[in-house]
Amino acid sequence: MARQAIYPGTFDPPTNGHIDVIRRSLRIFDKVIVAVTLNPTKNPMFSFEERRKFFLDVFDESENLQIVSFDRQLLVKFAEKMGVQVIIRGLRAVSDFDYEFQMTLMNRQLDDKLETVFLMPSEQWSFLSSSVVKEVSSLGGDVSHLVPELVGKALKNHFK
Repeated sequence: MARQAIYPGTFDPPTNGHIDVIRRSLRIFDKVIVAVTLNPTKNPMFSFEERRKFFLDVFDESENLQIVSFDRQLLVKFAEKMGVQVIIRGLRAVSDFDYEFQMTLMNRQLDDKLETVFLMPSEQWSFLSSSVVKEVSSLGGDVSHLVPELVGKALKNHFK
């Protein structure tokens, strides 16, 4: 049986930290499903199709990597539907751990067969978040070294 994991997130937009976590995940798991959440309450800047294209500009979608949309349902139910028993979560700092720890325990209450694996990005990306990238870009800052090339271009165009 293939070892599969799901990496859920808003990824609005994907950063080099997200890319790093996916690369690390692909070394551990036979298949990684990147589940892009469509939560409208977060007012995403980019559509699912744009975010999917950002990932596909870096990775080839294959039998090891799949990019799917994930819409307003419990992650445990979505994981079950996808046939996955492992959730990947990226940890940058202690503040991430507090939130992720609570979510992991809640998910375990809902489905005790579902495991969470925490991966830390390389230290060069440990401060990075999509929110910070968008804010810096909106103020005219150069974020090209923090995001994939296509994302950098899209941010520049958006904030013209």
